[in-house]
Amino acid sequence: MNLFRNISYTISHLFLMLFIYLFATHHYSRRTTVGICFSSFLILTFTDILKLNLYPESGICYVVVTIGQILVTQFTAIVISATRDSKALFMGLTASNYVIAGSIASIIFHIYTGNAFWSLAGGFLIHLVILLVLYFRIRDIWLKCYEKEDTQNWWGLCLIPVFFYCGFCFLVIFPWSLYDRPENSLGTSMFIITMFASYVAVFRYVESESDRAAVYWKNALFETCIRGMKNQYDLVEQSEKNLKILRHDMRHYSGMIDSLLAEGEYAGIKKITEYISRVTDENRVVKYCENIVVQAILSGFVEKARTCDTQICLDAVIPEEIPVSDYELAAVIANLLENAVDCVRVFPEKEKRSVSAKIRCTDDRLLIEMKNACEDKVTFDAATGLPGSRKGSGHGLGMQSVSAFADKIGGNIGCFHENGVFSIIVFAKFQADLRKNREGCGGN
Repeated sequence: MNLFRNISYTISHLFLMLFIYLFATHHYSRRTTVGICFSSFLILTFTDILKLNLYPESGICYVVVTIGQILVTQFTAIVISATRDSKALFMGLTASNYVIAGSIASIIFHIYTGNAFWSLAGGFLIHLVILLVLYFRIRDIWLKCYEKEDTQNWWGLCLIPVFFYCGFCFLVIFPWSLYDRPENSLGTSMFIITMFASYVAVFRYVESESDRAAVYWKNALFETCIRGMKNQYDLVEQSEKNLKILRHDMRHYSGMIDSLLAEGEYAGIKKITEYISRVTDENRVVKYCENIVVQAILSGFVEKARTCDTQICLDAVIPEEIPVSDYELAAVIANLLENAVDCVRVFPEKEKRSVSAKIRCTDDRLLIEMKNACEDKVTFDAATGLPGSRKGSGHGLGMQSVSAFADKIGGNIGCFHENGVFSIIVFAKFQADLRKNREGCGGN
């Protein structure tokens, strides 16, 4: 009996570590991650000797060792995970529940067949089938959510595997085991089916939330770009109106210049030509870059900054065709400019109401660097390194959008606050096939 339990537990620990390894984005190299998982497997296996062989009659030993094994398992899931947050904990707890299903199958087979070998073989097969089904049907969905979803909503979801685990313990181990109450086998099997159905519902919920967030950000992108294009249209329309007035009045200015020439009033002629030149410059539509979508955004924000007596020192080189979505890049620039302008517009000193923006986009890389004065204390998020919103909960969505864009194109974000100047840098080196795979309506 002890041999059967030892082998059954060892098989469960093996599949437990396999599940954790396959369903986590790794913080360390493959070799290091495998080493950590294997070390945890050895710890779990050797501690089984304490509760199953050395002190099989000690309830305290069984409880203490089991709690220690739970901590080792969850610690392993969190340590090897790239995120090390509530999603890693949820994954570790879920792994424990999935392997329980195979262990319970072994016990049920053993109860009704009495054959240890075939019971272990049947349990191993159940473990393998569950792992393969999850790997091919769930893993891609899980990793997508694992990398992109907000972490704050996963703490509540962690209660689901916790309650299922406790339920299995009370059904199969305490106060009576399945060997003591074999009539509970059918109810336990139904509980396992309920667990899998619940997890399907959870993953569908998470996937739908991910899709909903994607739709939200896409709508936000279009709203930002449409607003920028409208501002560009208003600027062009106003400039055309002013230039029509100037053209209409040119014959009067021509007559005045002829009169002043006849009288030799060259100073007056100079004032008239300076006025015409100034009106022409004021109504000239400045071309900041070759990309029409980004041009619309930049024009709108420069005009917005001018209305609040803020200067944007802009240096942009963005060609007409770029390897990322025009709309997404424009929205990122708009969010960064909006944050910077909102920060400096409150300064009473005019020299501080200035934003420096440098933007470079080529076929192989993207660089966005923005600087602005910032006297307030900036609090950076420990996990993301991004500044938190000073407006409280519900704000900071602009920076989340910038972060999502950087993740999508494989870029990095750096934020710094030194000597009263806040700087943010977004840099990405594009993959060779990024142009082919880009999404959105910005590319052709």
